[in-house]
Amino acid sequence: MLLDVNKLSFGYDRKEIVRNLSFTVGKGDYLCVIGENGAGKTTLIKVLLNLKKPYSGTIAFSDGLTQHEIGYLPQHTSVQKDFPATVREIVLSGCLGRLGKKFFYDEEDRKLAEESIRRMKIEDLADRCYNELSGGQQQRVLLARCLCATRKLIILDEPSTSLDYETTCEMYQLIGQLNREGIAIIMISHDLDKALDQAKHILLLENEESFFGTRDEYLENRRKARVIGND
Repeated sequence: MLLDVNKLSFGYDRKEIVRNLSFTVGKGDYLCVIGENGAGKTTLIKVLLNLKKPYSGTIAFSDGLTQHEIGYLPQHTSVQKDFPATVREIVLSGCLGRLGKKFFYDEEDRKLAEESIRRMKIEDLADRCYNELSGGQQQRVLLARCLCATRKLIILDEPSTSLDYETTCEMYQLIGQLNREGIAIIMISHDLDKALDQAKHILLLENEESFFGTRDEYLENRRKARVIGND
């Protein structure tokens, strides 16, 4: 097990939006987090990354994972799009959490960055300025950066936002490939069809009625709900 969340409650502006939430993420898992706007999906990610404190509950990491060793791909924003740095510099910045007492990147960090660039097939972009790239290319760069930060868990907040259909499909294929290579995935998605197509587990945020289980359990619950609704 990589992550064990137990009876977590959190919110924002002093308003509790999710209460007593429990779920786990295992090695190589693929968890999709779904829910209505305002249900607390992005707030949950901030809590997991220690960017926001929960009101109560616990988050336990194991199998050598720490909060500083999680790859994170945030929602695509105009600020990210205009970031003035080369692709290689942005990918290498994923090693920041590995520096420890070092003041500078070492040869191992640089080799890891080059390996991550190759894995995302963006070698031809390495010396280009990030803000010159298309949305799909930028997301590949940020995924490469995640690979410098972790070998165990990547968290993605709606990675296909603002991407066209073809680029979205490519992005999901890349994420699926990383998962098949053994990296656990936690992904917020507004695209339920894509979530159900790839996820091993589903986390539905609905305040005290949140659901966590396998994809098949989620589909069975939906089927039963439709049957009851039609009675």
